[in-house]
Parts: sequence; structure tokens; C-alpha cells
Amino acid sequence: MPAWAHAEHPSGEAKDLPDVVITAVHDHSPVQVVADPKQPRQPVPASDAADYLKTIPGFSAIRSGGSNSDPVFRGQFGSRLPILTNGSTMLGACGSRMDAPSTYIAPETYDQLTVIKGPQTVLWGPGASAGVVRFDRLPPSFEGPGTRLSANELGATRGRKDQNVEIEAGNSNVFFRANGHHSEAQDYEDGSGQVWPSAWSKWNADFALGVTPDTDTTIELSAGAGDGHARYAGRSMDGAAFRRESWGIRFEKRQVTSWMNKLEAQVYSNHANHVMDNHSLRLNPPMGSIPRSVNVRRATSGGRVAITLSPAQHWQLVTGLDTQHSPVHWRGGTPTAPYHENAWNPEATLSSAGWFAEGSWQASEHTLWVTGMRLDHAKAQRYPAEAQDRRRKEALPSAFFRWEQQLDNRSQVYAGLGHVQRFPDYWELIPPGNSGSRAGNAFMTLRPEKTTQLDVGVQRKQEAWQFWASGYVGWVQDYILFDRTGKSSAVRNVNASTAGYELGGQYQFNRSWTSQTTLAGVWARNLTDGGALPQIPPAELRLGLIYSAGPWNAGALWRVVAAQPRVAPGLGNAVGKDFGPSPGFGVLSLHATYRVNQSFKFMLGIDNVFNKTYAEHLNLAGHPGFGFPSGVKINEPGRSAWVRADIRF
Repeated sequence: MPAWAHAEHPSGEAKDLPDVVITAVHDHSPVQVVADPKQPRQPVPASDAADYLKTIPGFSAIRSGGSNSDPVFRGQFGSRLPILTNGSTMLGACGSRMDAPSTYIAPETYDQLTVIKGPQTVLWGPGASAGVVRFDRLPPSFEGPGTRLSANELGATRGRKDQNVEIEAGNSNVFFRANGHHSEAQDYEDGSGQVWPSAWSKWNADFALGVTPDTDTTIELSAGAGDGHARYAGRSMDGAAFRRESWGIRFEKRQVTSWMNKLEAQVYSNHANHVMDNHSLRLNPPMGSIPRSVNVRRATSGGRVAITLSPAQHWQLVTGLDTQHSPVHWRGGTPTAPYHENAWNPEATLSSAGWFAEGSWQASEHTLWVTGMRLDHAKAQRYPAEAQDRRRKEALPSAFFRWEQQLDNRSQVYAGLGHVQRFPDYWELIPPGNSGSRAGNAFMTLRPEKTTQLDVGVQRKQEAWQFWASGYVGWVQDYILFDRTGKSSAVRNVNASTAGYELGGQYQFNRSWTSQTTLAGVWARNLTDGGALPQIPPAELRLGLIYSAGPWNAGALWRVVAAQPRVAPGLGNAVGKDFGPSPGFGVLSLHATYRVNQSFKFMLGIDNVFNKTYAEHLNLAGHPGFGFPSGVKINEPGRSAWVRADIRF
């Protein structure tokens, strides 16, 4: 089975559907979390990648509407956290990340979610100082001719409707897979009855055709498309279109020779075509506002080739090359000159090419050493006519090493030290508010970000309980900071320090009752200016209780978020900034599941049972175009009820 899947896929009979509704995700192995995004979760099943990632300790998201939030891990945002789908990168085109990469991902259409914490791998592209997120579809396996079908439908308050369908067919030599997804919702109300503009609708369709001429060879061709729209209470414009077109080819050959375990290669191309405007989704535009539209597009194409070698017993080495090329274009429009009638204007092109090598040594039965290094060559080019300095490039090294020790059959500890150099991304370099001369010409003056971080952790498993904990401390030279304290925005470098933890546990009282707990917190300081680093989420505790008996399963989730007094007003990132301290809150949610038989299952849930009015610390301000005073945070939804039905043959 292909290594891109990084796990075994069931063959023959369809995989049994777990009854548990996910309320927390636990560490799978040192520095790694593995989850099944097809499983329903609470709160109401996720509409995008950021929404699902919030289930994992250490993740939060910047809310801007009902969907299309931007994920944050350990207080780190944007290109510090690469998000890959089937090994490829899909980047948004909006200069203010209205279409963040997570926007184009429907989690339930993937089989496996893998999160690698911190700078502890070099295999999956440059700049991964916070970690790496991978959504993968596992190629189906058939011993003989067969067909499998799975589908689910969800209905919820405020017009929420989701439909997912997946069809797999094939035999031992060929397979076909098709995924279809649609999701929509109306504007939601908070606990006080205030309506927040947040309606959205999206669809995705993906196909894969594969050939397995023998048990050690897999060739797969894939293609997909999607679109949608979304209202944003915290922006001056809404997302009128989120068009996606994707294709890719992947090849893998295993057991090539006695010393070459695997040869793998892939090429891909992902296109985002995004339209934003201030009129098509706003029923009552502000008096005097001028209707306008902006159309942006970004094509991200790339490739990767890697070989896995076993030069000696207990040694393994993965080495290879990866590359990425990403041009950005834009065009504007008004009612008298629609955007689709105007010519495209080139804005920027960013590209990178990298070499990587990651090796492991099983020093003894209980001791494993892992180390890696990569060297990236990054380039950026901008196109405004007034720009004298249009090009820049950098050579960026990264490396890490990690020690893993099995203390006994039930306990494991690890420690790893990593260093990553990250080239500034499109959102930091290119938008006029950053790259203009009045904003400090970030395109030429921003220095690459350099992160050095120590990660440590421990795991312990017993028959009735398990416990895990991970912690980190880091120093960031030339951290890239957005400064909005003046009349205009500016982007500059500062030095920073970070520290934090994630821990979790599970205890099974008896055959029917199980409790779960996770806790995560992060601390960060701006060493250059003094005080807190902005956009740092507060500590978060999740307490879950699950009851199982026969075909029934029920549970409760109590999410408790601490107050956040450590803020840096006016400072932030490409999307948000700190407004001031945030109060803590607690939210209770309930769910139940009934399995009719091996093919049918029903679930229902109530989120925010007590209809609490609250807002997350990471947030956008409500926009005056919707009648909200400047600086008012967007509240979260009030009480919500949902029901879901699953079927699989």
C-alpha cells in the first residue's frame, strides 16, 4: 500500500463505522497525531479543515464567518503550518486570506489526518516551523472485483445541510474512487439572539483512477473541482466564489532492490479562482457604498520525488527533491466594467526548490534516533510598475534531530531539537499595504524567519487508562509581525520566544463509561518590543464523558477556555490583530448515537446547550458595513441542534 497514505487501508469488506463522536484527539506517536476525519465530531461536524483541526489540542482558529476560518497551531499561523492534501499544496489567492488553504478542504472526503508537531520533519516542504498538516485519501484495495458505497447526510438548525457520498470500485489490478461533498448554512444567531452574517455554501467533487499491475506498484491519476460562497461579518467584502480545479499523478514502487525499499514520485497542479465583492451577498449595502468586485487567481504547481533506502540493518534514509511554483493574478470590476470583462494583471510569482534527507537509526531494541536536513532555494517576484526592486531570493537551511526511548512495553519518552528557516510568504511580502514604500517596502526589507525549538514528550498506556504530554520551548529570530498601531499597516521583524504544552488522558471506568481530558496552553513574548506576542490563544481544557451500551453511544463535552490577559493591541498577523484582553468561558455540548446494523447509523447532538453568548480570543472585528461598531468581536453560534445519518455498503 502506498506510503503517501502512511497507513493500511482495509481490503475486501468495508471498514466498520466507529460509533464514537469525536470530542478530543489524542497523540498517536512521538510528535505525531493521526485521526480519521470521516468520524463525526462535536461541535457540529466540520465544514472546513480549520474547523476539524480545532478538535486537536493546541489548535485554534481565527473566526471570520460561519465557515472558512484560518487554523492556528501553538499560536503560529499561515505558512508556518503547511497544509497538504494528498501530498500537494493548495494556496489561496486573496491578499487578506479570505480563501485560506483550509477553505478548499472538505475533511470528510479524506481518510486520514496526520499532524506532525513542531520542526520535527523535513519531508514535506519548506518553512514548517509550527508543524505539518496532511489530509490523505488512501487508495482502495480489492482482492477481487467489488464495489463499496458510503454516504451521510446532516441537518442542523439555521439551515445547516451537509451531504457526502463516496464510491469505490475495482479489482486487484485497477481501482476507481469518487467523492462528492456539499455543505451549506444560513446566518447564525449568538446566545443573545444577535444575527451574524455568516451564511455559506460549498461543494467539492474529486475522482481518482489507479492501476496496480503488481502488489508493489501503484500509479494513480486524480482530478477534482469545487466552488462556493460565504458572507463575512468581519470583512468589507464577501466571498462570492471559491473555485478550485486540481489534478495530480502519483507513482510508487516498493521493494525495488534489497537496499532500496521504495521509489515514489508525484506532480500536481491546484488552481484557486476567488471572487470577492461588497454587493452580491449583502441584502442591504451601506448607503453611498460603491459596488465593486475583485477577482484573484493562483495556480500552485509542484512535484516531489523521493527514495527510501536501507543501506544497513537498523538504518533507513529517505531523500529526495521537491519543488513548487505559484503565480498570482488579479482583476477588478464595477457594475459598468464587470471583472470578467477585464484583463488579468500579474501580481507576483513565488517559487521554491528543495533537497531533503531524513534518516533513522534503531540503536537498540528500545532506542531510536531520527535526524533530517533540507536546503531550500526560494524566489519571489512582484510586478507593480513603480517597483524598482522586483526580485529576491534566499538559500534557507533547516535541520532537526530526535531521540525516542521505549522505557517499557507501556511507556515512551522523546526529545527533539529542530531549526527551520522560513522565507516570507505571499501575504507578508506582496499586498500593497505591506510592500509599498510607505509601509516600509516589506518585499525587500523582511528577513527570513528563523525558528529553533526543543520538543519533549511522554506517553503511557495501561489497560484502563492512557496519558500523554508534550511540551516545547523555542526562540524565533526575525519573527514576522504585522503592526497596525499606526495609520497604516506595516510588516516588520522582531525576535520572540515561545513555550507551551499539550496533554491528554483517557480513563475507562468500566465497560460502559469512559472519560477523556485534554489541556493545551501557549506562552509567547516579543523580545524586541517587550510584552506579549499577539494572536496567542488562551489555555483550553476539554472534558469528555462517553457512555456505550449495545447499539447506543452517548457523550458530553465541556469545553473550558481561560481568559487571555496577555495581549499586544494593534499587533497581529495577515488576518487578525489583538483588540484587548478576552474573558474566559465554558460551553457544554451533548450527543448520542444509535447503530441500527452494520450499515446504518444515526447521530444527534446539541451544541452550546445553555445558549451561552461568547467570542473566541482569535477573532475578526465586526464590520461597519453590517452595522457593527469597530472593534466588536464576532460571537460564536448559540444553541444548535443537529442530526446525521450514515450508510455504508
